[in-house]
Amino acid sequence: MTQKDYTVEGRQFRTGTDYARALRDKRTIDELRSKTNMGNPAALEKLKSELEEGRYPFYTLLGEDFKEEVEEALRRLERPSKKGKHGKKGGKAGPVKPEGSRNSGKAAARRKEDSRPGRGASGRTPGSAKLDAIVQEELKRQEKRRKLTILACSIVAAGCLGYFGVYSWQNYRTGSNYEKLSDMKGSKPVVENVAPAKPLYTLDKEQEEKEVLDEYKNLLIKYKKLIGWLTFDDKTIGGESGFPVMQTVDNEYYLRHNMDQESDKNGTIFMDKDCDVLKPSTNFIVYGHHMKSGKMFGKLDLYEDQEYCEKHPYIKFDTIYEKGTFEVMYVFRSRVYNEEEIVFKYYQFIDANTEQEFNSYMEEMASMSLYDTGVTAQYGDQLLTLSTCDYQEKNGRFVVVAKKIKE
Repeated sequence: MTQKDYTVEGRQFRTGTDYARALRDKRTIDELRSKTNMGNPAALEKLKSELEEGRYPFYTLLGEDFKEEVEEALRRLERPSKKGKHGKKGGKAGPVKPEGSRNSGKAAARRKEDSRPGRGASGRTPGSAKLDAIVQEELKRQEKRRKLTILACSIVAAGCLGYFGVYSWQNYRTGSNYEKLSDMKGSKPVVENVAPAKPLYTLDKEQEEKEVLDEYKNLLIKYKKLIGWLTFDDKTIGGESGFPVMQTVDNEYYLRHNMDQESDKNGTIFMDKDCDVLKPSTNFIVYGHHMKSGKMFGKLDLYEDQEYCEKHPYIKFDTIYEKGTFEVMYVFRSRVYNEEEIVFKYYQFIDANTEQEFNSYMEEMASMSLYDTGVTAQYGDQLLTLSTCDYQEKNGRFVVVAKKIKE
């Protein structure tokens, strides 16, 4: 393919955009030439002043070439007059040749050649020196920008490496801690018949007589906010140990802290503050981060695939008082809505006071479900809802709802 020739006024331009700008500059220059008497010093002085003031904007080096042309024309007009004034004969200056003469054409050709890169210092005009200064200044600015860019990139890279190091350490620490907790969970209580660490009353202050399961008594000595343990049929989610589940009065706390109250981007799996394991609530809602590393609920969206759900339909969730196995019933996407929006908000479904209310909730979730599992629930059944972030929309959520079954 033949390369296009982008040449204007002896200058070659690399791109179509620069070529178009050069043509626009040439039209401006031609117009100035046509309306200016290039043989009149006063007219040239006026034009030179207007050019220096930037009255005529130029977008390429053709503008600098034209300024040099005007300056050269002025110098030619001044030479004869100075010779006539200071010369030996003291005569007047001779007639000035018009711009369009043969000699002026040669001078213009020399001027354009002098303005191009690669000429020697002796062939430079004052305008060329000015142009060189502009180019050098621009090169200095570019070099400064380059150094600043390299510095900024280095700082960002160091920050990223630091973040990655902290993130990797927190991932390792979380996995290691969960393995240790899993071992503690199965160990014999340090003190026989230790009193349960949880108060024996529901959120409604109703008295309950429930004993903490033996496997959680050791853990509760250290982790008083522990409320249960979550494990999956497929160990891809949660690994062999599964997840300890915490509960506190602040639903934001365990988004940024681990079980030891240390700052941790992984957070901790936790139950909604309004759920009650003693009463118990109709629905246990459990939250966890959707970590790109796969930690926490990072792989909960495997249940998006119906075939995966059919292979791994069961989830175990033990409260500290009672064991439980749940079968997946609904899988859907939702989001966190504004308070004034009148719409089904799954995260507000904790208790159903009537059968009609329960059935209404079931119909809402069934209509949102990505597929039909064939599993249904009746009023009085215990539900488990697992919720994590979903990045398909702003404030999106991925949700798995399961029903407790009798083993």
